Amino acid sequence: MARLELTSSSPEETERLAGRLARRLLVGNVVTVSGELGTGKTTFVRGACRALGIEVPVTSPTFTIGHRYPGNPDVSHLDLFRFKGVSPAEWGDLEPYFEDAICFVEWPEAAARVLPPVRVAVRLSHVDREHRTIEVESDDRQLLAEVSGDVDARV
Repeated sequence: MARLELTSSSPEETERLAGRLARRLLVGNVVTVSGELGTGKTTFVRGACRALGIEVPVTSPTFTIGHRYPGNPDVSHLDLFRFKGVSPAEWGDLEPYFEDAICFVEWPEAAARVLPPVRVAVRLSHVDREHRTIEVESDDRQLLAEVSGDVDARV
């Protein structure tokens, strides 16, 4: 798996980076979004959703577990923060979010053993109050090059 590391200096920059990634995604793709509280996971997902044509407010589904945004394609946004693991019954509730959609999963660690194959893994971390490190991992080197903003980039 190849890895790209970028630094964001604002929520808007995080959203733009997520938008570059989103334009390379296809229905059925799963993107995991990890990081500590307050690192910008939902901001990242919001930027991806905007790039995919989702115009309604994109908010954290921490208490509802998931949102599905109708579009072309549909986008699902899951937040598994409250999970310690995923039982078969819970997976039955989550599985429809992955059908015929691009799916972003915040706090994926609890479901790591049951998630469909992940195309892109994103990890955000604090550098300081304004800056975040954004690590993007994928087997798709061309996707990473385009996310970096430099199609000829080496990752």
